[in-house]
Amino acid sequence: MLNKIEPMLELRPATIKDLNTLKKWDEQPHVIASDPNDDWQWEIELQKNPEWRQQLIAEVNGVPIGCVQIIDPALEETHYWGDIENNLRAIDIWIGEKDYLGKGHGTHIMNLVLDNIFDDARTKAVLVDPLTSNTRAHRFYEKLGFKRMEQRQFGLDDCFVYRLESTKWTPKNRDKN
Repeated sequence: MLNKIEPMLELRPATIKDLNTLKKWDEQPHVIASDPNDDWQWEIELQKNPEWRQQLIAEVNGVPIGCVQIIDPALEETHYWGDIENNLRAIDIWIGEKDYLGKGHGTHIMNLVLDNIFDDARTKAVLVDPLTSNTRAHRFYEKLGFKRMEQRQFGLDDCFVYRLESTKWTPKNRDKN
């Protein structure tokens, strides 16, 4: 019997060297469908490093497959989330390479990210805001333990706001996913 070799997934900071990859992903139909109205302005944003944001590239066996952005919504400069309590984080995640969709990489990425976020005892909860039409994302976040809180309009996008409380995230969550 052959041993199954698990792919090595790593997260690293996004840099200006990732510009072409991120722009390519932004043109993919599955990415557009989940985020049709945002211009990430990668040329500008990849050269910034504000204290309230992390932009990470997910790699499987050294191949870039997706991106994660983690922000402090109370400190974020555009106030996208409005007037919001302190000690929260908000996440955007997407798999840019279509061939890597539906293979558990998103779950693995989120487990790594959530473990890291909740290592900071001050963090109360994590927020996500998938489009109301993105039922696949709803199932994904619910499986991770996120609870739907409200329906909200962000710019042109009709979204559901999901929240995962720090008290609901433990290492055993990783075993369930």
